[in-house]
Amino acid sequence: MAAARTVIVAGAGIGGLTAALALAQRGFEVMLFEAAPRLEEIGAGLQLSPNAARVLIALGVEERLRPHVVAPEHLMVRSARSGRLLAQAPLGASVAQRYGAPYWVIHRGDLQAALREAVATTPAIALKLGTRVEGFAQRDGRVAVAASQGSQAIEAHALTLIAADGLWSTLRQRLGHRAAPRAAGQTAWRALVPAEAAPRSFAIPAVNLWLGHDAHLVHYPVKAGRMINVVAIVEDEWREPGWNTPGATRELLVRFAPENWHASARDLLAAAEHWQKWALFDCAPLTAWGEGPVTLLGDAAHPMLPYLAQGAAMAIEDAAVLAACLDRNPDAPAALRRYEESRLPRTTRVQHDARHNGTVYHMRGAAAVLRSLGLMAMGGDRLIRRYDWLYGWTPS
Repeated sequence: MAAARTVIVAGAGIGGLTAALALAQRGFEVMLFEAAPRLEEIGAGLQLSPNAARVLIALGVEERLRPHVVAPEHLMVRSARSGRLLAQAPLGASVAQRYGAPYWVIHRGDLQAALREAVATTPAIALKLGTRVEGFAQRDGRVAVAASQGSQAIEAHALTLIAADGLWSTLRQRLGHRAAPRAAGQTAWRALVPAEAAPRSFAIPAVNLWLGHDAHLVHYPVKAGRMINVVAIVEDEWREPGWNTPGATRELLVRFAPENWHASARDLLAAAEHWQKWALFDCAPLTAWGEGPVTLLGDAAHPMLPYLAQGAAMAIEDAAVLAACLDRNPDAPAALRRYEESRLPRTTRVQHDARHNGTVYHMRGAAAVLRSLGLMAMGGDRLIRRYDWLYGWTPS
């Protein structure tokens, strides 16, 4: 590929795959390097709010996603102890009309597979698995990328390098950002439960959020409604990196004791046969992302806690803005700085709000009572309107 219109993307996660498609749609040639020898369907379910869904639709992947997504009708917020409904916010057709795009939930593996299939059918994208980007250097206004494929060293040249290599990004460090991700003091447990094994009321198309002290529970249907995605998050000092550490149901149920958690929530947790857990990390917002013809994207730029359900959405937004900026400005470093200036205020706000939500979700005592009373007084319509700034976003 000629370097003049070639972009190298390091990392083929949700952000990297989306960036490759967005750049190819704008007429760029893309070399997509992924360190893993194969793309595995790992991770939990995720929520594709309208700000993310509209980007994916514009990239032409809607038909690939349709067999897998669920469009929830409501967000239902409950008290952990009593099971009482504190707020019910409209999603479904109401949100699609309000924001001009749907609200979907999907398993991360299904989203990744749809994006991977789209990449495979796009001639302008060359996906190279088992290829790790080791470093880079600026040369004559372009970037020379050093990579390794097994024992073989590779050098590639491009207009820009986009580091989409995730939370533990090595390229972020090479750009001078030395601070390690910070532990949140919380652990997320995830499982898939067959819909027929879950309490019947939980199979309806809704996002359910249970608020308890020092813990909360989220569940919603995925796999076109065949499975219930369950995520339980607890206060915990366990800090082992990774996505796939096995966990035992009995260990989790101790954290969701019957005196603090409604029986139906515990029944759902008990119905899961296989749990995996991961320690939660984020980073303090960066003041700058890149330099010259190199920049960051997705979790490499702004890792965040999951309490706004926006980690994947922000990476998808990044991809759309990045491609537009590079397309409009032939000066690649200037285009990347414009991309960063556009994205930094928004992603910083989402990082802050996600961390704040984690505090609110796990309140106890009088603070928890006031939180619940506030939710009941607010009502579902007002709850959704609070997120107009988030869900109403469109690429400019």
